[in-house]
Amino acid sequence: MQLKTLKSTDGLTPRQMQLLKAIAGFWASRCYSPTIGELASEMGISRSTAFEHIAELRRKNLLSACQGRTRSLKLTLKAQELLEALAEQNWSADDQPPTDIPLVGRVAAGSPIEAIEDKNYLCLSSHFGSGDCLFALEVVGDSMVDDDIRDGDYVICRRNPVADNGQLVIAIIDNENATLKRFYKEKTRARLQPANDDYDPIYSEACRIQAVVVGLVRKFRKKTALSGK
Repeated sequence: MQLKTLKSTDGLTPRQMQLLKAIAGFWASRCYSPTIGELASEMGISRSTAFEHIAELRRKNLLSACQGRTRSLKLTLKAQELLEALAEQNWSADDQPPTDIPLVGRVAAGSPIEAIEDKNYLCLSSHFGSGDCLFALEVVGDSMVDDDIRDGDYVICRRNPVADNGQLVIAIIDNENATLKRFYKEKTRARLQPANDDYDPIYSEACRIQAVVVGLVRKFRKKTALSGK
């Protein structure tokens, strides 16, 4: 049963699954469809990104909509059956099935240390916790490079509507755009501080904190050798 259900999610990203759940939850609590703006705000993404995901879900016959109507998004029977099957298995549609990586010991980045194998497993949830309050975002851009957060990295975030001065946060500005910055509360406004001198701080009187960053995941990329070297 589990293999069959997981196969039915092939081709769907975690974000698309999250969007399906958000629409289902909206219908369950309010009996009408959310707007694209409401979905984007809830998920911490731009309206254009939400629109792209909706278009893809419609292409996959998981959503239907009436052209020209603001609140017309509906889950198709296929989408309803998918979410019901996932709920029966008590599997979170916001996340991919967890995968543990063998943790076999330590390695020195300074003076060498004795190589002793200690078989264990490294799991993100064991370090950061689990549940609906935790999610990951891919970093796009270089405004935080001086904090060693680079384009293509993944930040691990915990949903929280408040933050202390100096914390790394995911903030929503203009009710639709999400940004990764350090948060500072000033007298009448908030300052969202980049970690790159090429960027100016963002000042806002109405920014909304969506999450606090609690970790970072990075995949090393191959360096391309220069020709003639």
